[in-house]
Amino acid sequence: MSKEMEINLSKITLRPYKISDVDDFLMYGGNEKVTRFTRWNTFTSKQEVVSYINDYCIPHPYCRSICIDNRSIGFVIIMPRSGDDRCRADVGYALAAEYWGHGITTRAVKMAISEGLKEFPDVVRFQGLVELENKASQRVLEKVGFLKECVLRKYSFNKVNLFQLIKNCKLRLGMNAQLSATRARFSIMNTIIDHV
Repeated sequence: MSKEMEINLSKITLRPYKISDVDDFLMYGGNEKVTRFTRWNTFTSKQEVVSYINDYCIPHPYCRSICIDNRSIGFVIIMPRSGDDRCRADVGYALAAEYWGHGITTRAVKMAISEGLKEFPDVVRFQGLVELENKASQRVLEKVGFLKECVLRKYSFNKVNLFQLIKNCKLRLGMNAQLSATRARFSIMNTIIDHV
């Protein structure tokens, strides 16, 4: 898809994942340009993707496929917290590289937050972490209405081999990369969301 081609944003839909999304998911989940800023390792096989969709995406309370004409082109997730922190939820997303720069992620995140407000009535604050180097993702959050809250200079996490993680009963086995990056934390209170 070329940058000159216009996308009709009204065609963007969110839906739960299906096993039949494996080839589409591998298109973006298997692309290092896309996975560079995610917690996923780059997927290398259909079996890894089938396991991830079946064991993580499908049972998750809010993990949605970003679609055009019912074809999966990306991923958006809302992760509500629990206990005393149940008023907060983390937001994450990824989009196939060929669709970058068309406003799709911004539209999808707005849609997800609108749905998340209905599905998680205790949530009053959405937040996301973005590497400072990832300017496009920062712009997405700003367009949605998130405000930059702080910079975490020593934030780090381990990228986990997700297939191993799932296969080994979600224990942290198969670590293969330590990432350390400067990340910005963005947040939004649900009262200022511009509902789609």
